[in-house]
Amino acid sequence: MAQSNNVLVEVKDVKKEFVTSKSLLGKPQKIVHAVDNVNLKIYEGETIGVVGESGCGKSTLGRTILQLITPTEGQILYKGEDITGLRKEEMRQMRRKMQLIFQDPYASLNPRMTVLELIKAPLDAYKIGTEKERIQKVKEIMELVGMPENMMNRYPHEFSGGQRQRIVIARALVLDPEFVVCDEPVSALDVSVRAQVLNLIQDLKKTKKLTYLFISHDLSVVKYVSDRIAVMYLGKIVEVATKDDLYNHPQHPYTKALLSAIPIPDVDKKMKREILAGDVPSPLNPPKGCYFNTRCKYASDICKQKCPLLHDIGNGHLVACHLCDK
Repeated sequence: MAQSNNVLVEVKDVKKEFVTSKSLLGKPQKIVHAVDNVNLKIYEGETIGVVGESGCGKSTLGRTILQLITPTEGQILYKGEDITGLRKEEMRQMRRKMQLIFQDPYASLNPRMTVLELIKAPLDAYKIGTEKERIQKVKEIMELVGMPENMMNRYPHEFSGGQRQRIVIARALVLDPEFVVCDEPVSALDVSVRAQVLNLIQDLKKTKKLTYLFISHDLSVVKYVSDRIAVMYLGKIVEVATKDDLYNHPQHPYTKALLSAIPIPDVDKKMKREILAGDVPSPLNPPKGCYFNTRCKYASDICKQKCPLLHDIGNGHLVACHLCDK
């Protein structure tokens, strides 16, 4: 696994709740439990993938780690320092080390700004170097992401989706961060250019010595880029393992169902499908006990009463399931 033993980011008992309605007295009446008591360690130099169905809290978790969203409870530690209590200016300086690659490359780029202005904006904001040095830095990062220097004075609408995503990546890396959250970075791209962008992300990880949190609903993409994978369901992490361990020996029923849904490009190979019953419960009113019990064919009485804790079943393979309790 391409990682050190040093923990770069640690998520400790993090919750994020959104109040959707209040009473006349101002008390919360409806609360969305977007991220529910998540614990996660991210090691220097690794790529950890986060997968799950739409609405499970993947993107909210990523934004909470970056403090773009303030957690309701819990701590985010960066190299052992609790960044949840930092003042505004302290957090602003910390963000030089932590960046985000957005999902939609067109929506995240100001159509009135040139490529030069877009990529140079973070350098301007932090007043890094002289104007000449900033422009030189833009040229260097553009070359690194495979964008010719003569494109600097063009606007976002003049580029393809893959080229726009390269601009977004360049802007995220121009400050030389250590940790990058990739929020579905290829989901808005054509299949033909996804591999190019994924390979670029992989190459930049080695070149810039980056650590990634890679968010996606596409399990085949996550397997390609990740060292470890965390599976989320309704705001909770239900399984964490190395990619080989997770794909070859999944333990949680939800993980097994997700993996069985991956298309196989071999018409002669038959695979048993795990079909999930019912719909995902509402995060406004999650089930009692294990959140997955309403859709799990193995659910017993304890599953409906007690929420399982994420525990190690060996070799760093973490599972939150009563079936795996020793």
